[in-house]
Amino acid sequence: MLPKLSVLDLAPVLEGQTIEQSFQNSRNLIQHVEQIGYHRYWVAEHHNMQGIASSATSVLIGYLAAATSTIRVGAGGIMLPNHSPLVIAEQFGTLESMYPGRIDLGLGRAPGSDMLTARALRRDERGAYEFDRLVEELMEYFEDVDRPVIAVPGRGLNIPIWLLGSSLYSAQLAGKLGLPYSYASHFSPELLDDAINTYKRNFVPSDVLEKPYVMIAINAMVGETDEEGEFLASTLFQQFLGMIQGKRGKTKPPREMESLWTTHEKQTVLQQLKYTFFGSPQTVKKKLEQLISEREVDEIIINSAIYDQEKRRRSYQLLADVWK
Repeated sequence: MLPKLSVLDLAPVLEGQTIEQSFQNSRNLIQHVEQIGYHRYWVAEHHNMQGIASSATSVLIGYLAAATSTIRVGAGGIMLPNHSPLVIAEQFGTLESMYPGRIDLGLGRAPGSDMLTARALRRDERGAYEFDRLVEELMEYFEDVDRPVIAVPGRGLNIPIWLLGSSLYSAQLAGKLGLPYSYASHFSPELLDDAINTYKRNFVPSDVLEKPYVMIAINAMVGETDEEGEFLASTLFQQFLGMIQGKRGKTKPPREMESLWTTHEKQTVLQQLKYTFFGSPQTVKKKLEQLISEREVDEIIINSAIYDQEKRRRSYQLLADVWK
């Protein structure tokens, strides 16, 4: 069985467009991928980034879930140290009550931004180091038991909780708690195999899972030809080049890259984007098949950072067609 395919969306803010249009693009995309068989659709919490509009993640999930009927919708993820566990339990309890059986809650321990912004979020350094305690507190709010403080809505609801990460910490904790695990190989490729092995080695069966469940995140830009796929990928390359150069902004249209980066910058970007696959449908499928042949993966969640909305829709369509 091939792994399931899912979608990771950062609600990109495009040059020349408004944030309102970004949300409309996300709604348009989730309706499209629901029709062509993608399993779930996640949005990720980020802050202080002009090119990413998914900061109020719970609100955006509600907007997207309201526009669909069958696809799972969730957070990939909520950066839990930024928030009170009770507030997140109430928010996702509300979402699950509105859209029963379709809401996922993925949790991360990074701030989703720089440390100055993290402090503006009323988050201190201790939050990341207390992540395991915060996760356990959040899980307790979903239990159907009496306690002095309860989450309403939230108590007694079966909301799937995932742990996400780009290090071994969350992999070990997900195994210990018997939760599904997703590794952020789309921007942090170096520990992919170590993280999967750590998760499986530490896995303890739970009421949630009898055996490990692994999702990996990758970038994929699929065009009609190899040349078109590579050209579409230049939007993502520009985004990561901008981070290296300290130039953050909105999502840029594709363009020829050779005049934009030095040899060293190109090597740095491509190393960080090791699990970025672009080209024709058959080319991308072949690369993905090689990726999963070398490791046991249950699901692949795909970020397609493509500027043109119709080509973004088409990229997911081409991949779904060839994957079947």
